[in-house]
Amino acid sequence: MTPRLQEKYGSEIRDTLAESLGRKNVLSLPRLEKIVVNMGVGAATQEKKCMEEAVDILRLITGQKPLITIARKSVAGFRLREGQQIGCKVTLRGQRMYEFLDRLVSVVLPRVRDFRGLSDKAFDGHGNYSLGLTEQLVFPELNPDKYTRTQGMNITIVTSTDSNDEAREMLRLFGMPFRTADQGAANN
Repeated sequence: MTPRLQEKYGSEIRDTLAESLGRKNVLSLPRLEKIVVNMGVGAATQEKKCMEEAVDILRLITGQKPLITIARKSVAGFRLREGQQIGCKVTLRGQRMYEFLDRLVSVVLPRVRDFRGLSDKAFDGHGNYSLGLTEQLVFPELNPDKYTRTQGMNITIVTSTDSNDEAREMLRLFGMPFRTADQGAANN
């Protein structure tokens, strides 16, 4: 079964992008390549249970086994040794990527406390968008009684375009709740 956002991209978003960008070649239009979900687990240097919990959380959220990341350098100030486990990440592609984006836009972001929209300036200059969540319990898959430790995560959406404006327009068509100009002025 094809995910809802993948069908929407093929039927609506691609045509809208072709019209707004003035391109006829479908392959030159921006598209999603992958979504990377990353959790840095600094507490894992002292307590191994924190890493196991973070891996379990990412597995439940994404439906895929996380890759454990290790430290490349030793940093005495952080009590960190080279080769020590310090985080975990998952790279989503294809159907799982579209399903995750759908859940993120329609379920997770509205559950964030005091949510007023995402910043539309969090692009890296190459069409990729990054956002951070301070709490993992906004995902409905997680049982709040089982996971009491608050753990944040970074989510990076990688697109095929090098233009921030094209990527912003595509994500807006996918339903990303970006802050509007009047909301941004009210928050400052």
